[in-house]
Amino acid sequence: MQNQSYITSEKKIELEKELVTLQTTKRKEILEALEFAKSLGDLSENAEYHQAREEQGKLEERISAIEETLRVSLVIKKHHSTTVEVGSTVTVQKEGDKNKQTFQIVGSEEADFATGRISNNSPLGMALRGKKPGDKATLKTPKGETVYKVIGIE
Repeated sequence: MQNQSYITSEKKIELEKELVTLQTTKRKEILEALEFAKSLGDLSENAEYHQAREEQGKLEERISAIEETLRVSLVIKKHHSTTVEVGSTVTVQKEGDKNKQTFQIVGSEEADFATGRISNNSPLGMALRGKKPGDKATLKTPKGETVYKVIGIE
């Protein structure tokens, strides 16, 4: 399932809440802005109207994107496994470096390197997938190859 999209249950809840807000509160605000802008008269040169229409378009795009993500994504749970897979938390050590790094393998929607969440489709995520503690994962980078050793999986 290379092209499968994944989200955590926390992300699903977050997206569902955002969707409700966008479909209710935000839509209402934009419709009110459109009504106000229409009341100002001539729509051809009405900046408020054009801005509200642009915001409406962006809002509908975001709603569609969230609905699509929720429709096609498989919800993953943090779990223990003997191999690295989506949902795993893996501790690795870069060859030649004494520091260990811990990452949670998540779907692209939630990837955030700064918080230790890497996409299953990222080069590192793909290199680690299927590895067991003690295995090495080789990652090709512009500077050459980087080798990571899997220390542990949670």
